[in-house]
Amino acid sequence: MTSEAGPNEAFVWVWLPDATKPVIAGRLEKVGEQIFFNYGRSYLARKNAISLYDPELPLREGVLPLPKGLWMPSCIRDAAPDAWGRRVIINRKLGGRDRQTDTAELNELTYLLESGSDRIGALDFQQSAKDYVARESANASLDELLNAAEKVEQGVPLNPALDAALLHGSSIGGARPKALIQTDDVKYVAKFSLQSDLYNVVKAEYVAMRLAAEAGIETAPVSLRRTAGKDVLLIERFDRKRTDEGWQRQAMVSALTLLELDELMARYASYEELASIIRRRFARPKNTLKELFSRMLFNILCGNTDDHARNHSAYWNGRELILTPAYDICPQGRAGGEASQAMLIVGEERASQISVCLRAAPYFLISSEEAIAIARHQITVIQNQWMPICTEANLSEVDRNLFWRRQFLNSFAFEGAPPELDELVGQQPA
Repeated sequence: MTSEAGPNEAFVWVWLPDATKPVIAGRLEKVGEQIFFNYGRSYLARKNAISLYDPELPLREGVLPLPKGLWMPSCIRDAAPDAWGRRVIINRKLGGRDRQTDTAELNELTYLLESGSDRIGALDFQQSAKDYVARESANASLDELLNAAEKVEQGVPLNPALDAALLHGSSIGGARPKALIQTDDVKYVAKFSLQSDLYNVVKAEYVAMRLAAEAGIETAPVSLRRTAGKDVLLIERFDRKRTDEGWQRQAMVSALTLLELDELMARYASYEELASIIRRRFARPKNTLKELFSRMLFNILCGNTDDHARNHSAYWNGRELILTPAYDICPQGRAGGEASQAMLIVGEERASQISVCLRAAPYFLISSEEAIAIARHQITVIQNQWMPICTEANLSEVDRNLFWRRQFLNSFAFEGAPPELDELVGQQPA
């Protein structure tokens, strides 16, 4: 929920399809603990206007009601910073303080208005309905950005130069330190390590993303860089397109928005229900269902239990939904054998097991034989490509031993699965 501190209104600007400049779309107003949206008349009069997301914010006059249980439009909340970005803004607004500062000290409109303008998707937020002024970053090297991220993690106030450099990435989601960088033609999300990491999380995500791509899953391209003696993961942004006229932005909504949920209700998010939405509302539903099933299964095989509903997204063009490339496939640390996924898989089941995925297959319009074939293919790819990709990442022998059969191809995942699948997995490849 929001707090009382901060502004009571903000204006929403949007990049329409194929546009390189934003237009004013409407106004957000905070009323008590809720935030409401209404479209501007000038926007509704546009022939090329699209809803920010149907059915949540349909193109019509007046203040739009909130879906049941929500305190602000979820498609707007998708564009707000998450834990890391909020810490950056707290550092800027409250002088650093310490790492335990309550992120509820600032209200949601403050986070929207204070975070960087190059946020995920096609929205931005301004104090003015007439003049758009982007909150741009200062030019900074990866070394400088890493230094700034470490200071925020420690609760140390940033000097103006570092503050401006890190602001740019404050609007992107997630809990881990990150920043935004770009070349002439490509924009990237840069992810950094935490001082408290017990293993190389950056390289673990790189390995998982590369293996997913090798298995045929559509993933965001990734690369590794080394700066200041530390590893940095670069993920190519798929919501931006460079043209001769400038950068175009693609509108996106999270699975949390598709499911009409917020963070407090995220535990109810379900792959089964998401599959139902895909059947009804997505372009190319059959192919999309197979892709989502493959991602769900791969998350289990690589130990990514953080597959929450904001880690799945769809492009929105005003008419239809299209699944975005996969991102944030990051194996999670685990102390014991058993594990569960952040999203329900089928019914009330969320155990991180192949057998549960196989029971869910009919909801994805996939036969049992095809589901087993997908699992067989993924296991074989992980088995065969493990060593080449670990070598590519220069992953240490200690981390390889830590990940193999703990996160990647964990034995719990195979309990109750067809024996032919378990038989595919041998010892760690040489």
